[in-house]
Amino acid sequence: MSIQRVIISGGGTGGHIFPAVAIADEIKRRNPQVAILFIGALGKMEMEKVPQAGYEIVGLPIAGFQRKLTLSNFLLPFKVLKSLWMARSVIKKFKPQLAIGVGGYASGPTLQMAQLIGIPTLIQEQNSFPGKTNQLLAKKTAKICTAYSGMDQFFPTSKIIQTGNPVRNLVTQNPQLREEAVTFFGLNPNKKTVLMIGGSLGARTLNESVLNHIELIQKEDIQVIWQCGKFYLENIENNFQDSWKTSVQVHAFIQRMDLAYAVADVIISRAGALSVSELCLIGKPCILVPSPNVAEDHQTKNAMALVKQDAAVLVKDIEAKNTLIPTVIELLKDTDKCHELSKSILLLAKPNASIDIVDACESII
Repeated sequence: MSIQRVIISGGGTGGHIFPAVAIADEIKRRNPQVAILFIGALGKMEMEKVPQAGYEIVGLPIAGFQRKLTLSNFLLPFKVLKSLWMARSVIKKFKPQLAIGVGGYASGPTLQMAQLIGIPTLIQEQNSFPGKTNQLLAKKTAKICTAYSGMDQFFPTSKIIQTGNPVRNLVTQNPQLREEAVTFFGLNPNKKTVLMIGGSLGARTLNESVLNHIELIQKEDIQVIWQCGKFYLENIENNFQDSWKTSVQVHAFIQRMDLAYAVADVIISRAGALSVSELCLIGKPCILVPSPNVAEDHQTKNAMALVKQDAAVLVKDIEAKNTLIPTVIELLKDTDKCHELSKSILLLAKPNASIDIVDACESII
């Protein structure tokens, strides 16, 4: 049956928003006349990003529990109750055939009210370790689309479909693209290339790892494309020596990630759900440095899901300043290890995630 009316709820980070929009795009591709309504959290990223993607969104006053003692924690029960009531009102008025939750603050009250009203629900769980809200919602949800295997320890086996996470469509296995990347970044085609993907505030450890080992990078005659995050760029540039530029180039943000992936011999990254899913499709040797500043340490669990399959190398954040770059150099010298990592990580790729998720949606209604 075709989907005519659907609510998609969640957000808070790009890791939740991108899959939500990708699912919406696939639903709309199949059903051009579909009515899609997003429900997000007021003040969060989705309230800006979803309209930019061309979809209507309603905001709930829901917020998360703060670890320190704050006034917002005392107000939280009232925000939850108000959000539940608002979600109920929106669902009753919109009359969706299905409600999809992608994680984030708004997903909880929206799916809970949908389930109470009798609207079928679907959960898209990006991480290898789900949050408590999704584990509770799973009891009454129809289907759960996961990115990782072994999720039956958290969810009913009969409801699980391993679809992977929707990610950008990046073609990087093209020799001509590698040549273009060498020119685009001004690289030496005869040197091994390391791509290090830092982001916003969480990039500090990765950045310090490079700064602590510039001389070693020069000595080993490798080159590094370094995305340091705009928050750190000015400070790094102020301390950057001209003699380093032949070995290390710094970017606040890399627009042409397809070229960066294509030219990389080894990739260093955090272990967010979407980053890991994208790296599986890229199929390059990866070193993952999980961020310790995330709920329930889920990045470590994401990384370990690959490490257990011999599909990635893990370096702990607390050890990265001293060991990350030496580990990279050791890996670059071990061509057999690089080949095995590439082979193993490609086996975990799920290129049709959006299609498979929407297939599951259609099966529910």
